[in-house]
Amino acid sequence: MPPETGLPLDDIRNLIATMPGSDALAVAAVRARDGQLTKPPGSLGRLEEIVEWLAAWQAKPQPTVDRPMVAIFAGNHGVVTHGVSAFPSEVTRQMVDNFAAGGAAINQICLSLDLGLKVFDLALDLPTGDITREAAMDDVTCAGTIAFGMEAAAGGYDLLCIGEMGIGNTTVAAALYNALFGGTPDDWVGPGTGVDTSGLERKRAAVTASLACHNAWLSDPLEILRRLGGREVAAMVGAIIAARHQRIPVVVDGYVATAAAAILHAVDERAIDHCLFGHVSVEPGHIRVLERLGRPPLLDLGMRLGEGTGAALAAGIIRSAARIHGGMATFTQAGVATRSDDSARP
Repeated sequence: MPPETGLPLDDIRNLIATMPGSDALAVAAVRARDGQLTKPPGSLGRLEEIVEWLAAWQAKPQPTVDRPMVAIFAGNHGVVTHGVSAFPSEVTRQMVDNFAAGGAAINQICLSLDLGLKVFDLALDLPTGDITREAAMDDVTCAGTIAFGMEAAAGGYDLLCIGEMGIGNTTVAAALYNALFGGTPDDWVGPGTGVDTSGLERKRAAVTASLACHNAWLSDPLEILRRLGGREVAAMVGAIIAARHQRIPVVVDGYVATAAAAILHAVDERAIDHCLFGHVSVEPGHIRVLERLGRPPLLDLGMRLGEGTGAALAAGIIRSAARIHGGMATFTQAGVATRSDDSARP
């Protein structure tokens, strides 16, 4: 059966197709400066790669991280009625209130690293459809939510970190990955917020039922998103798209946030080239999907909280990389001798 696409989702496809590419001249300028800095070539390892990545997507020969922003997208899910989470769906709203009050882990990370923070409430009083028997969203809702997520890139930021909050959304992410990459629910279902053995079985059953219900429409990535996804995943898709068009590099958080990147990668493998994956979650399927995407995570801290926490911690390293590159003296400026040429030695 062909995908049920309409004008709203076709507009999203057009935005993906017209994403700008990287700036090779900016990367060349970074490499040239790096070769003059007071250090052996390559001695800062991945930090040097990060600066090149920033330059490529900011299109700036001297990239900066002066206005980083963490965006958290919060949504509720109809599939929660199947007992797939250790917490009830009202916890999503309660945690959004906790973010607003400054009481969550992400608030403390943002304060310690001087990161901006925005929280997007995605119709929390209106959960998505129960994906075991109906589509999560119709095409207008899905496209509209993607468009709403694009607002996260407004404001003149130079680095965007995306994260989420949504009771039940690791089940949704598992269903998305199963649809995108195949395998069995066992490959993608994990403990999430800490469900017991019975809870894991309910999650597997929900993913199995969801794929069976929507099997005829799973050839198109945006159809997979609207049928099996959540509003927070759709909004993160929008944030990634808008950031690319505005030349803002993106740091992706954990298991659920990566699902948004995986959808875009399935549409066009180049669509997430401006994304860096902040960390690998202990959710078992996360390392599998990062390997499928060919994207090594920056950090591995044994985390599984969500909220953008891993992406925010990675932003501190990314900011340090940019400041090292921009602030270090060159050999000439510091009066430090460069490495001797072997041919000049006696």
